[in-house]
Amino acid sequence: MDVIFVGLFVFIGRASHQEPLSPGGLVRTAIPFLVGLVVGWMIVVLAGLPAARWRAGLVVWGSTLVIGMVTRRFTDQGVAQSFIIVAAVFLAVFLIGWRLLAGIRRHHREQT
Repeated sequence: MDVIFVGLFVFIGRASHQEPLSPGGLVRTAIPFLVGLVVGWMIVVLAGLPAARWRAGLVVWGSTLVIGMVTRRFTDQGVAQSFIIVAAVFLAVFLIGWRLLAGIRRHHREQT
């Protein structure tokens, strides 16, 4: 799910700025966030957090956002404040959100 949502973020972002949706352009934009995502997953696994829980989502979100932005900065891709805010909100809603929904669903199944 996480990779799909990062891909969606990249696709929407490039499309909204009328940037080419070429494979190379999509990959160039996605790589910083995918690196952050992988680091987040590694932290979740090493910490022994259940991957589908919201706490794991916080770790994955923070790592994806921070490492993604730092990597973009060092690769001259731009990190305007408005972009950081949009990325933070979008990634939080999706990387944490699906885990929250899964937890609610899991809770309801346990109650029945």
